[in-house]
Amino acid sequence: MKATAKTGTVKSKIKRGDTVVFIAGKEYNRFDSNEKRQPYRGKVIAVDARNGKVKVEGAMLVKRHRKPIPQMNREGGIIEQEAWVSVSNVALIDPETGKPTRVKYEVRDGEKVRVAKSGKVIPESGLYKREPKKKDESTDEAS
Repeated sequence: MKATAKTGTVKSKIKRGDTVVFIAGKEYNRFDSNEKRQPYRGKVIAVDARNGKVKVEGAMLVKRHRKPIPQMNREGGIIEQEAWVSVSNVALIDPETGKPTRVKYEVRDGEKVRVAKSGKVIPESGLYKREPKKKDESTDEAS
């Protein structure tokens, strides 16, 4: 039996720019100076919805040994970068309580929005929001 590759769009409830907290894994067991467990909180810098992975700023740092390529003007050395983490290991932070929350989608005022358990709307980071395409009036007149 041959496995077929999935096609189409895969949606993720965690978006780039969201603030998340670790609820499992290595970063969940971080301890502060008072020996209290303080799960890591950070901003999502990349989302791979198809594989169910996210990259969180400053979490799960791995070292990469990179060879220099003089033709491309690329330096070599040991580089620290974020590794992919499973979406199941992180949870979005509720804007009202500041605690981990689950997310659902609702239609409010004719717009599809993400809503936390507390009922508060989770704002989309405007940094990554797509602008709706505007028709250029000068091209309509020419045709």
